[in-house]
Amino acid sequence: MPFVNVRITRDGVTAEQKAQVIAEITETLERVLNKRPELTHIVIEEIDTDNWGYAGMTTTRYRKQLAESQE
Repeated sequence: MPFVNVRITRDGVTAEQKAQVIAEITETLERVLNKRPELTHIVIEEIDTDNWGYAGMTTTRYRKQLAESQE
């Protein structure tokens, strides 16, 4: 039973987009690994940008700095 956990930042991803991600991951596991779709579990976790960090800062701060540098 495959279990896939997808973590993304919470920034306006629609239900339709998430459904497409779930469908395409499921199809890929079936096509490549011969996994049965009815036994495949996909979880999408949306993380607030204040709780996701890289480059030594939160995503919120990083995006703010990036936007300011492009002004």
